[in-house]
Amino acid sequence: MFELFLGIRYLKAKRKQRFISVITIISILGVMMGVMALVVVLSVMNGFRADLMSKILGVNSHILILNTRGPFTDYRAVAERAGRMKGVEAVTPFVYTQVMLNNSGRVSGAVLRGIDPETASGVLEFQKMLKGGSLSSLKTTRSGIPAVIVGSELSKQIGARVGDVITVISPEGKLTPLGRSPNTRRFRVSALFDSGMYEYDASMAYIGLEQAQQFLALGDRVTGLEVRVEDVYASDRIAREIENDLGPPYWTKDWKVMNRSLFSALKLEKLTMFIILTMIVLVGALNIISTLVMVVMEKTRDVAILRAMGATARSIMSIFMFQGILVGVIGTVAGLISGLGICHLLAKYKFISLPSDVYYISTLPVRVELVDVSFVAAAAVIISFLATLYPSWYASRLNPVESFRYE
Repeated sequence: MFELFLGIRYLKAKRKQRFISVITIISILGVMMGVMALVVVLSVMNGFRADLMSKILGVNSHILILNTRGPFTDYRAVAERAGRMKGVEAVTPFVYTQVMLNNSGRVSGAVLRGIDPETASGVLEFQKMLKGGSLSSLKTTRSGIPAVIVGSELSKQIGARVGDVITVISPEGKLTPLGRSPNTRRFRVSALFDSGMYEYDASMAYIGLEQAQQFLALGDRVTGLEVRVEDVYASDRIAREIENDLGPPYWTKDWKVMNRSLFSALKLEKLTMFIILTMIVLVGALNIISTLVMVVMEKTRDVAILRAMGATARSIMSIFMFQGILVGVIGTVAGLISGLGICHLLAKYKFISLPSDVYYISTLPVRVELVDVSFVAAAAVIISFLATLYPSWYASRLNPVESFRYE
């Protein structure tokens, strides 16, 4: 293929005009910077989504089973029935309410969840988040005071440490001859949990299921059931199957529904960033066009000689197309190497820190996905290819007679 040989020869040749070589280098750098930026940004957004998803699913279950009538009593039978569904790994009951925590006059609102320590660990990933204690501590009672696990940020707000006794106040209260009064009870902090997500760490508190039922006067009722499935991305399908199997008044919702707006925003942001950063690749592609146009003007005599020797218009067009594609490929490969190198450094050294109360995470996460890298590389090469069409077509249309007329 003499076309490829000449394309490489023209790319490596010393220019009569150095300006053409400078534009060629700028074209390569433009494509490289665009590909590098795309790889880094998409990898960071993938890492952010994966990290955020792991934190959300570490504190929350994949599926919730609820009753339209409120708390229900036959949760054991429902849990056994749901546990037999295909794709379900574990089921645990829970109680959910909003309370106030008081520690020596320092008050903060919180979400109180009653969980079963024996089955909750199979659904929620508590063990790696707990500090200074264990989940089994919720079953212990010291001096008649039951245990509570609070978030690390929540403990700072009320000044509570492991071993301190705090007061939990339920606004629902209890009925008295003088009307409804708040229900209060003392709990001892047995452990702290740190999920890495500020919103949860600053608002969540956990107690044993039986203690929650007694505290809220629920009897043997629970708010609902939490379900863990084998494939988190099939949670919506499994949730529908569970709901159809149980029938009314039970209904389900999965993590996709509960966090729909958040993950939809992340998906839209990823698409938007891809479109915006592709403009950098387009700048490199425009430079490829200008480079090839000037090369065609410089090589007009060479093209005329090739045509006189029998080269077809298609061969002339292929020469300059190969030259432009080589510029795009070199820039793409350089961009992939530099982008993946930056991603490796970010993942290994984590030298960029973030305020966790704003971004949910404390460090910049990175997750390189082969699909995204392949898509970026293909897009850059295709854009570079499209940029070669007009200059190459123009070169193939040159008339050799006109080129030799004034020689």
